Amino acid sequence: MPDQLLYGIEVMINGLMAGVLYALVALGFVLIFKASGIFNYAQGVLALFAALTLVGLQQGQVPFAHLINAIFGTEIHHFGWELPAIVAIVLTMGVMVLLAIVIEKFILKHLVNQEPIILFMATIGLAYFLEGFGDIMWGSDIKTLDVGLPQGGSIWIEEKTAALGGDGFYGFFIDRLDIVAALVAALLVISLTLFSQFSKQGRALRAVADDHQAALSVGISLRFIWVLVWSIAGFVALVAGIMWGAKSGVQFSLSLIALKALPVLMLGGFTSIPGAIVGGLIIGVGEKLFEFTIGPMVGGATENWFAYVLALVFLVFRPQGLFGEKIIERV
Repeated sequence: MPDQLLYGIEVMINGLMAGVLYALVALGFVLIFKASGIFNYAQGVLALFAALTLVGLQQGQVPFAHLINAIFGTEIHHFGWELPAIVAIVLTMGVMVLLAIVIEKFILKHLVNQEPIILFMATIGLAYFLEGFGDIMWGSDIKTLDVGLPQGGSIWIEEKTAALGGDGFYGFFIDRLDIVAALVAALLVISLTLFSQFSKQGRALRAVADDHQAALSVGISLRFIWVLVWSIAGFVALVAGIMWGAKSGVQFSLSLIALKALPVLMLGGFTSIPGAIVGGLIIGVGEKLFEFTIGPMVGGATENWFAYVLALVFLVFRPQGLFGEKIIERV
């Protein structure tokens, strides 16, 4: 098999792995949109905040240490102990549930039946608040996230695929972290799809998305549904934060992964959980293959804009995305 073709296959596989990471972020957007009909601008910051909290708890960091030291002139930074990864993850999930309750109590319950643009603006304010709050709480330095996930290329895959090419081909380089992320994303999609379609809470979630007042009139607690869906979105943000944080470190640029989720949602549809995964895979494979084939001809760096151009094409020909619901209004 020609080496150039093998390199193209390797690029495509790595694109699939990258697409899974994009889809993990997009899942949080889909969940919030299905429950409230708004685009949650704060989802990327939720992933950042979850990752910061996880690292802080795992390393025994004192919350608000910089603020405490500035006010009282102390020099405290750590409690002197470290938590196992699984314990830190469970505690971080508890923090994300508490955050969901606070968001519902102080923001969402005051915005019932408001225009979607008002709810969207509220999530923008929430995003900037959480980013600043996370900075004060855990510090702005770049942190290393280690929860025991495998890192580096898979030697087994390299050895098995090396024989496919010539003497200069050393096999496919597939990051083991990306493989784990793909498996986790698959489990999340299956679980969330089953929850949305077959559970009582999932049906209530869809009813709330269709009409807040009608859902309230049949006894569905809007406040409970919002706490539930923001808690689930917080869990998805935690998973995305772990994967991205383990891959590139926990830093404030992590919140920008929300921008890459936008074209994913445009392709897959804002209301489809499987669509988030399919859209992520299309974006991941498309941008990698485009960079591999066309990038050298146009000076490279096409990964920065390819996803948005592809999303623009979809907006022109299929605005609801591949799996989104087509809305028809009769007047």
